[in-house]
Amino acid sequence: MISFLEPAPSITPLPADRIDAEYKRLRLQVFIGIFVGYAGFYLVRKNFSVAMPDILKEYPQYSKAELGSALTGLAVAYGFSKFLMGSVSDRSNPRYFLPLGLLLSSALMMCFGWFKFIYSSLTLMIVLQTLNGWLNGMGWAPCGKTMVHWFSTSERGRVVSVWNLAHNVGGAMMAVVATWGVAIFHDWGARFYFNGIVASIVALIAFMLMRDTPQSCGLPSIEAHKNDYPPNYNAQFESTLSFRQIFMEHVFTNRLLWAIAFANAFVYFMRYGVADWIPTYLQTAKGFSADDSKNAIVAFEWAGVPGTILAGWMSDKYFRSRRAPATILFMVPTIIGLAVYGLNRNGPLWIDISALITIGFFIYGPIMLIGLQALDMVPKKAAGTAAGFTGFFGYVFGTAVSGAGVGWLADHWGWNGVIIAMLVCAVMTMLFSALTLGHRAESSAQA
Repeated sequence: MISFLEPAPSITPLPADRIDAEYKRLRLQVFIGIFVGYAGFYLVRKNFSVAMPDILKEYPQYSKAELGSALTGLAVAYGFSKFLMGSVSDRSNPRYFLPLGLLLSSALMMCFGWFKFIYSSLTLMIVLQTLNGWLNGMGWAPCGKTMVHWFSTSERGRVVSVWNLAHNVGGAMMAVVATWGVAIFHDWGARFYFNGIVASIVALIAFMLMRDTPQSCGLPSIEAHKNDYPPNYNAQFESTLSFRQIFMEHVFTNRLLWAIAFANAFVYFMRYGVADWIPTYLQTAKGFSADDSKNAIVAFEWAGVPGTILAGWMSDKYFRSRRAPATILFMVPTIIGLAVYGLNRNGPLWIDISALITIGFFIYGPIMLIGLQALDMVPKKAAGTAAGFTGFFGYVFGTAVSGAGVGWLADHWGWNGVIIAMLVCAVMTMLFSALTLGHRAESSAQA
């Protein structure tokens, strides 16, 4: 029987003449599985932010900062879960790990939509959103673990950049599916329960497609198959590491990992400071409709698709597998987009959407590159923990602050104060990324 907490045991190796074809088939299959599966988490992660204008209208006793506290609870829990569950993921089968988290989160979102008494208590909203954040933390780490086991270091930049588009696909489809739900059921609660139903189906699809390691399918390691060994590759790369080895030898003592973790905190404040507050900003500060804000969210998310691919290509080809230069370069137009978004206080909607397209195009590249750097900096058996470590900083010190923090800034300093805070974060992202300018993916050093 396959254990949930341990990788599936190795089976009899396949004949040599079947390895190449089987590798190609399964690599595509598992990639689709983790892409679809991770996009599914977005269908049930940020529903609260999309429903916030409806909640403010129906429950006027709450302030923006109070409702923002629920977003903060989600972000803090997600950050801790991404780190701690990442270490569990390093010792578990991703095929079971990811779908389980998605199914549980989907069930919780259905409760948010069906049981409106939840909104009579701010404490209950915060507690349940916090729980949702913890469950969502079961998504990224199994995807990172899958990629480092099925794709070699020299090709990982391109693979991760394409997989990272799941953020944008899921983020855009969250608003679209929620809108479909409201249109079908004529109930704003459908922003939660209809998304939960769709995400449950996605979880089952991911389970059918995903697999554990190549060795569990009778295949050799990806390093052996591609003849792409990092300089320090040894048998430890294929052995499950203890929690102590992962934390003390490969995470806590890694200075470069700490640098990109801080950079991640600042870039996540910007990302969610924009994305989570698009509906509230456009509808309450500018008087645009819910449909207008939905279109703005979709534009922001889809703009990240070509931007992410460009960032991955530039870091692999133009910067020779060095991720920091591309991160710093992409922050410059992000700053310009943020400034326009803030200055267009009374202008037409198309200027706001153009600014959001600019921000979305350029901000998702650095988010992907920081996650890729975390995978590159540790042995693959510690990849989930390394990704969780940077994710912990991103969500606890970035997204969490942007939840209640943006609401507080908007209440006390207006939206200009929000934009200024984001511009400062952009500069800090550049400074911390600059500390890793000398790092490149290990296998590229052999070229």
